[in-house]
Amino acid sequence: MSDSDNKSFHDVPQPRYEKPRRWAISAIWVVPIIALLAAGVLGIRSYLSEGPTITIAFKTAEGMEAGKTEVRYKEVPIGKVKRIELTDDRKGVLVRVELIREAAHVAVDDSRFWVVRPRIGLGGVSGLGTLISGAYIGVDVGESQQERTSFEGLEKAPTVTSDQRGRRFVIRSANLGSLDLGSPLYYRRIPVGRVVGRELDADGRRVTLELFVDEPYDRFVTRNTRFWNASGLDLQIGATGLKVNTESLATVLAGGLAFQSFPDDGSAEPAPENTEFSLFEDFLAATAPSEAEAQRLRLRFYQSTRGLVAGGPVNFQGIEIGRVRSIDLDFDRVKRDFWSDVEIDVYPRSMGRAFDSWQRNTEREPKNADTFFRMLIERGLRAQMRTGNLITGQLYIALEFDPKAPKVVPPADQLPLEIPTSKGEFDQIQEQITSIVTKLEAIPFDEIGRNLNGTLKSADDLVKRLDGQVLPEVQQAVQEVQRTLAAATEAMSDDSRLQRDTRGTLNEVERAARSLRSLGDYLQRHPESLLRGRPETKGEPEPATLPDPPSSAPTPAPETP
Repeated sequence: MSDSDNKSFHDVPQPRYEKPRRWAISAIWVVPIIALLAAGVLGIRSYLSEGPTITIAFKTAEGMEAGKTEVRYKEVPIGKVKRIELTDDRKGVLVRVELIREAAHVAVDDSRFWVVRPRIGLGGVSGLGTLISGAYIGVDVGESQQERTSFEGLEKAPTVTSDQRGRRFVIRSANLGSLDLGSPLYYRRIPVGRVVGRELDADGRRVTLELFVDEPYDRFVTRNTRFWNASGLDLQIGATGLKVNTESLATVLAGGLAFQSFPDDGSAEPAPENTEFSLFEDFLAATAPSEAEAQRLRLRFYQSTRGLVAGGPVNFQGIEIGRVRSIDLDFDRVKRDFWSDVEIDVYPRSMGRAFDSWQRNTEREPKNADTFFRMLIERGLRAQMRTGNLITGQLYIALEFDPKAPKVVPPADQLPLEIPTSKGEFDQIQEQITSIVTKLEAIPFDEIGRNLNGTLKSADDLVKRLDGQVLPEVQQAVQEVQRTLAAATEAMSDDSRLQRDTRGTLNEVERAARSLRSLGDYLQRHPESLLRGRPETKGEPEPATLPDPPSSAPTPAPETP
């Protein structure tokens, strides 16, 4: 080894040994630590924001999916479906829902849940937004303070939510008709509420409806308000033509109700919530006077009442004053005949000033409706069934005065008061037709037919005689007339002898007329010639004569030698 090599070897620094630290941390561990801290923060935040878990029972899980279907309140997500499982009896499903912490107040006793899906019905269209976003669970938050974790889901959205302001009222009706949940309620044709409940009474005789009227329209519902069924179309044919009346198109399709307070109803104080009302069949029934003002009358008809129905109108002098209440069949033991017992309710106030004037001017006591109608019966008031519609055959009761009717005094103790009846229009027409038929039967049609047959036979013989004897002679006479006309036509032709003779005669008459004119001129110059005769003077020229006019007859051709 050379000296230079030794020198280089000694210049290399000697290694130094250091003992490593026992807990040294590498920089590569920073990332996992940060991730762990972030996960911890997120876990703590998730725990702190996690709300209660509730269970909702539905009949089906249609449109719902675990981990995706949301729970919304006023379209704001407040939870999500975590799990869906069948019930123990397999008749429904249980939906586990986790709510956010801020929505913990939703899990109270009177909250309601339902699945929002696209729905199309007579009441309208709803849930169309779910066609894109999918179905979700809607919530109506209750006002209770008691917490709850198990709920029974609704199949349809509630018609009234807890945050809507208004009042509920109860309607009693004989039948439901075309009404259903959600049917609209109108006030002066403005939608102000809806039907929110319906149920059949325990005895099964009537139906109870629950209405909800929105604020501020609920103040128009007073104790004397009258509700009527506004479903369908109201068609009226009168002197002014056809009238169609309906609240809206919705009432035609899905039914509806209407209400109104009338000026004669008295107090207009708002009715308290859950006040009960009766439902009238239509607007006319609602506007009729109350039953307390009705006067019950009785009618007895010994004829068919087909076409007369309960609720039919009762007219007095063309004005509707009441309705038919009932129609029953009875038997008259004296006449041994069936008769129809018809009871009607009339409202004297509907007669206007006629009834008021009678009450003011009469001296009778008491001045009630019973006394008023007794007076009318004594003066000839009679009841009659008349045709109200020729197409449907519907009948109505007409109260009219019959001047030929015998006087009737109703018994003082007769209740209800009975109005005598007279035969209807069709019965009178039937009697007239029967009378005409009887008169027609009295005509001796057989004898008239025999005489007519003899007359026709004589006429036939006469026609044969005319055809065999008279007709040939007539034909011969016609032929003679035709020959005469032909001869006359030939005689009047231009080249006929008669024409030539006639023209010659006319020429001779014309020459004679010229001679007479010449003679007249001469006598005018020489009147003395009538006494002395014509003087023989040589110097006077002879009277000029005109040449004969050329004959219209053809000139004969010259003879040839």
